[in-house]
Amino acid sequence: MTNSESSAIGNALQRFRETTHRIGAPLRDAWREKRLFRWAGYAVFAALVLWLLGWAWLARDLPDAETLLDYEPNLPSVVRGIDGEIVHRYERERRVELQFRDLPEQLMNAYISAEDETFWTHGGIDAGGFIGAVIDYVSKIGSGERAVGGSTITQQVAKNILVGNEYSVTRKLKEMILATRIEGVLSKQQIITLYLNEIPLGRRSFGVQAAARAYFDKDVDDLELHEMAYLAILPRAPEVYSRQANYDTARERRNWVLAQMEDNGFITPQELQAAQAQPLGIIQGQRAERSADAGYFLEEVRRELIERFGEEAEDGRNSVYAGGLWVRTSLDTEMQDAARNSLRGAMLRYHGNRGWAGPVATLNPDNGDLTAQLRSSYLSINYENWRVGVITALGSGSATIGFSDGEEYPLSNPADEMSVGDVVVASPRGNGWRLETIPSVSGGFLAIAPDSGRILAMQGGFDSRLGSFNRATQANRQPGSTIKPFVYATGLDNGMTPASMIPDSQYCYYQGANLGEKCFTNFGGSRGGGEYPMRYGLEQSKNLMTVHIAMDSGMEQVIDTFEDVGIADEGAYEPFPAFALGAGDTTVERMAAAYAALVNHGRLNDPTVIDYVQDRDGKVIFRADNRECTNCNMDEWDGGPMPRFGRTGRQVMDARTAFQIVNMLTGVVERGTATRLRDLELPLFGKTGTSSGPTNAWFVGGSPDIVGATYLGFDQPRNMGGWIQGGNTAAPIFKQFVQETRDHWSGRPFLAPEGVRMVRVDRRTGRRVFDGWPSDEPTSAVIWEAFKPDTEPRRSQRQDEIDAMREMILAQLRRRNEGPRVQSGAGEREDFAEEQGGIY
Repeated sequence: MTNSESSAIGNALQRFRETTHRIGAPLRDAWREKRLFRWAGYAVFAALVLWLLGWAWLARDLPDAETLLDYEPNLPSVVRGIDGEIVHRYERERRVELQFRDLPEQLMNAYISAEDETFWTHGGIDAGGFIGAVIDYVSKIGSGERAVGGSTITQQVAKNILVGNEYSVTRKLKEMILATRIEGVLSKQQIITLYLNEIPLGRRSFGVQAAARAYFDKDVDDLELHEMAYLAILPRAPEVYSRQANYDTARERRNWVLAQMEDNGFITPQELQAAQAQPLGIIQGQRAERSADAGYFLEEVRRELIERFGEEAEDGRNSVYAGGLWVRTSLDTEMQDAARNSLRGAMLRYHGNRGWAGPVATLNPDNGDLTAQLRSSYLSINYENWRVGVITALGSGSATIGFSDGEEYPLSNPADEMSVGDVVVASPRGNGWRLETIPSVSGGFLAIAPDSGRILAMQGGFDSRLGSFNRATQANRQPGSTIKPFVYATGLDNGMTPASMIPDSQYCYYQGANLGEKCFTNFGGSRGGGEYPMRYGLEQSKNLMTVHIAMDSGMEQVIDTFEDVGIADEGAYEPFPAFALGAGDTTVERMAAAYAALVNHGRLNDPTVIDYVQDRDGKVIFRADNRECTNCNMDEWDGGPMPRFGRTGRQVMDARTAFQIVNMLTGVVERGTATRLRDLELPLFGKTGTSSGPTNAWFVGGSPDIVGATYLGFDQPRNMGGWIQGGNTAAPIFKQFVQETRDHWSGRPFLAPEGVRMVRVDRRTGRRVFDGWPSDEPTSAVIWEAFKPDTEPRRSQRQDEIDAMREMILAQLRRRNEGPRVQSGAGEREDFAEEQGGIY
C-alpha cells in the first residue's frame, strides 16, 4: 500500500468518526436528559426482543419445508382389468396427481387471477393482501363472521399440507413463516403443482383433475375456459358454489374470475365475453364412479391388498387407500357380466312365484330418520330399475317406502309380514313403487383360466351391494357328485382303467357297535345291479360304483387325492365312504381350481385375482407369476433358441390320469347327467352334483381354456325340493354363461399328454373293438378311450379272424415260393396297422 492510499483511508475514518459524533451526541444528550426518550427506547428494544421471541416460539415446532421435496399426497389405488382398462378405485377421497407439464396454462392462470395475482413475483407473502386481511379480521372481531384469508398460493400450500386449517392468528403467522421457507426450497412450478394437486374443491375432490371429473366429467386438458374459471372459484367455498340453489352466485363469481383473467392479460375481451355467456354446465349431483359391476371380485382384491400392504397411510407407503397403487387384475368384465346374469337368472327362476322372501335388512325406527339410516348403510342394488328403500309407514293394506335421497312414495303391494324399518327392493310403478323380492336362495359362480389359475369372473350372490359375503370363496358347501372324478382318479392311480368293470351293487360296511351297519344306494334310492365300465359310473354318476372304487382303492388314498388337488385342507376329511360322495365341505373356488388341474394335465395353480401391483412410481412391488425366464433380457441374440417361461403350478396328479378323467367327463356332457350342454357344440367336460336333501345343486367343468364352477342353495342349508338336481338347476347357469361369452371359447380340443394311448372300445362293455370306428353320434357304441401304456384291454380274437389270418399267411408263403409279382393296388385292410400294435 502506498503512502497516498494510507493517507486517504485515514482521512475517511476520521470523517466517519466526526459524523457519528455529531449524530450521536444529541442522542446521548437526549437519553441522559429526557425520560420519555429513554422509555421510548426501552419500548422499542422490548418490542424487538418480544418479536424475536415470538418468532422463535412460533417457528419452534413448524415442520421442515424441505419435506415438501419428498412430499407424497394420499392417492387412491387404481384397479385395472385383464384388458388394462380401469375398472375401479379404492378411495376415501377423489385424488389424481398431475405433473406441472400436465396442467393447462389457462387453468393455472384462472387460479392465479382468483387467488394470487402476484404469485410469480412475491417471496411467499403478499404485503398488500396481508394488510387487507388484518384490517378485515379486526373489523369482524366479535361478529362471528370469518375474515378473508388474504393468503398467497404458497401460504395455502403451507396450510393444506403442513399446518392445517385452524382459524386463528397463530396459524396465520405460522403459515407466513412456512411460506417464506417454502419459497426458498421449491420452485414456483413445484409450488403451483402442489397447490393444484392438493386444494380441496368439494364433492370429495382434492386437486383440479379430480374436481374436473366430479363437476364436468372431463379431464383437465378437455376443460373449456369458463369451466376452468368455475373450478378457480371453488377454493373459497366449494360446498356453497356447487349447490344448485347458489348457481347465480357461483356464476357471478366465475365471471369475476374471467374478468380478472382479462385484466391480467391472460385472455382477450372476445374470449371474456364468450366465456361469461356460458352456463355453469356442472353435472347434477355426485358423479357415478366408473366401476365394473364386480363387487365380489373387487372385494377379494381389496382384502388381499390390505393383507399385503395395509389399509391407511399409517400402515405404510403402499397402503390401499393412500399409496396410489396401480393394480392389474385378471377380471374380464364381459365374463363377469355373464357370471352375474347367469347366477341371478337361476336364483330368480328357482324363486319363481313364491312371493316376498323377506327384508334385505332391518333398521330400527327408534334410531331416528329411517331414510338417513338407509343412506348411511350404503345398501343398494344394480338390477334393472330396482332400488333399495325402507318401509317408513304402514297402514291397512298400504305402505310408504322411503329412499336414501329422502324422497317417500306409496308402495302398491305391501306384504302382510312387513314391518316399519324393513329394507326392501322396489321397482317404479305409475306414480309409486312396487315391491320386488330378492330370492332367499343364493349361490356362487367362478370362472378360472386352467393354465394360470387366474380368476376371470366371480359372483358370490345376487348383488354385493346387499352384502359382502362371497359364496364363491367363503361359503363351505357339500359338493355332492362333483367330487367323484377325484375318487375315480384315485382308482386309476391304483391299477384300474376306464374300462375296468365295477359292480353297481349295494355296498354296506360295519361302522362299529354304536353306529351299526351303513349301506349306500344310488341317487333316488336304487340299489343298482350288474357290472359296468368305470366310464359308465362317472357319466351316470353312480354312487354305488363310486363307493366300490373308493373302498377298493383305499379311502386314505382318496382323501390324499382330495388334499393334493386342494379340495380339502389336510386333516379336514375323515376316511369314511360318505366323503367319496361329496359329504365334506368345500368352496366353489377350490372346486374350480381342482377341475382346472385336471384339464391342465394334473398341474394345480393356486387361484389368483391380482396379476401384479405397481407403486405410485411404477415399480412392480408384487407379482403373482414369479417364473424365471433365463436370458430373456439379453442385449443381443446369442443364436440360441428363444427363451421360454417354464410351466406354472405344481404337479399334483399324474398327467395321464388327469387326461383320462377329462376324457371320461366329456361323456358326462355327451350322454351323461349334463347333456343339456351338448347343443353348445363345444368340446366340454364337466360333472353335475346334488348333495343330500337336496340342499345344493352343482356343476363344474369347461374347456381347455376356461373352467367354471357354480352351485345354488340356501345360506342355511335346507331341502330345495325333490326335483332339484345339478343337471337341471346348476348346469343351465354354466350354459347361459357360455352363451353370453361365446367369443371367449376357442373350441380347441382336449390334448392328451405324452404316454396316453387312445384305443377303440365298446363303451357298454369296455372291451376293445377292432371292426368298428367311433362316430360323432353321442350314443355311439364305439368310442375312443384313453389308457396308460400296457393297461388297455387285451385282444380277444374270434375264430374267423384267426382263420383269415392263417389264410393270409399261407397266401404270402405261396407268393414267396412263386416269386415276385407286380400288383396294381394295395390290398391291406385299413385296420391292419392297428391290429399289429401300431395305432391305439
